[in-house]
Amino acid sequence: MALVRNVYSLLFRRTSTFAVTIMVGAVLFERVFDQGGDALFESLNRGKLWKHIKHNYEKEE
Repeated sequence: MALVRNVYSLLFRRTSTFAVTIMVGAVLFERVFDQGGDALFESLNRGKLWKHIKHNYEKEE
């Protein structure tokens, strides 16, 4: 209960800190979700993407 009380008093008690908490949380969630989606896409398509097969088609000079 003390943890909930501390979180409430630090982040949710005032409207300004609540708004900042929501904005920071949204930005962090967006970054994590985007990087997770990219990692999942690359793992599902390993060996099919250009960066994985370009050495087969490029000539070294």
